[in-house]
Amino acid sequence: MPSHQLVVADAALRGREGRWQLGIDGGRIATVTQDVLSGATEVDAAGGLVTESFANGHMHLDKVHTLDRIGDAALTAYTAGDMGSALHSIELASAVKADYDRSWIEPNARKAVLQAVRHGVRHVLAFADVDTKARLEGVIPLLALRDEFRGVVDLQVVAFPQDGLLCDPGAEDLVREAVELGADVVGGIPWIEHTDAEAREHVRRMCALAAQHDRRVAMLVDDAGDPNLRTTEMLATAMLEHGLEGRGVANHARALGLYPRPSLERLAGLARRAGLGFVSDPHTGSLHLPVRELTSMGLPVALGQDDIEDAYYPFGRHNMAEVAFLAAHALGAFDQPGLDLLYDAVTTTAARVLGVPDHRLEPGGAADLVVHEHASVRAVLAHHAPPVHVIASGKVVP
Repeated sequence: MPSHQLVVADAALRGREGRWQLGIDGGRIATVTQDVLSGATEVDAAGGLVTESFANGHMHLDKVHTLDRIGDAALTAYTAGDMGSALHSIELASAVKADYDRSWIEPNARKAVLQAVRHGVRHVLAFADVDTKARLEGVIPLLALRDEFRGVVDLQVVAFPQDGLLCDPGAEDLVREAVELGADVVGGIPWIEHTDAEAREHVRRMCALAAQHDRRVAMLVDDAGDPNLRTTEMLATAMLEHGLEGRGVANHARALGLYPRPSLERLAGLARRAGLGFVSDPHTGSLHLPVRELTSMGLPVALGQDDIEDAYYPFGRHNMAEVAFLAAHALGAFDQPGLDLLYDAVTTTAARVLGVPDHRLEPGGAADLVVHEHASVRAVLAHHAPPVHVIASGKVVP
């Protein structure tokens, strides 16, 4: 009789010499051994690298494939120079919401989710604009896709007040309604408000809402070339004040790349106390947070796809190996420690930032895996091809 429900045979594993066999039962990794195993279903890795599946720490899923609707004026503003025009780009990009409708948002988002399936992306922090222009037209189809793809691609749907709270009266009520409909995460973008006091109030209200409904928070902070914004600090402080330790994500935080070292170290200390995770998307802008420096300070930093063919980025295949490949160039991370850090940033570290438990290739870990054609992290990133096999919840995805 087979000893396991699923066996992955002849696998190369990170940091371990030789070939390995994985036994999987009940959606969990039961054993990792060099002994021969038998299974009701068997996957031959043929010497290819097997790792934890991918996680996408930041994705504007309701906006994918909308670039042709909006044109590239916002794209030009967002990516120019030192990102000083980031606010103007958001204003330009909001034109797409003039005819926001779930009838076309759903098929676009579905296409991106199917791309995630193909590329072994198991977890996605999926933002949906919730404001007085978008209303709930973006969040509703994402909630439906979340339920449909659960167990293959798990979407954490973020109710995201893209146009602010104080400067968009009515948005707060819509975010609250989205949470009551089932949104998993409370979003925010405090730097878009007109004053520091309003930015701080934006963060306070969204953290209070998250605490009230037992939700996590994820906010776009310091997403412009101005080190005086300091909204990452506001987020970490509010998390501590509202009992959200370990339940928050700072997305982008680009201005941290302009901080003097003493300011960066002080913020890192506060972020560690708050249990704040970070997500960088260095391929979608000319400025990015200092990934390697924050990691050396003991902070988890993930990578995100961020955008797919929208007003901020003209490319994207929901391929996190490709995102890590691009990040290696943007961050100058070409040595083996740098490549390993980036691969972690789209697998294990990304899962940690998103609050996903047990995302580890060891006995007891979740059986969410990818089987690559190539045998090393460097080769996998160099080719950034789709996995040969994707295993989700202990089952081979057809």
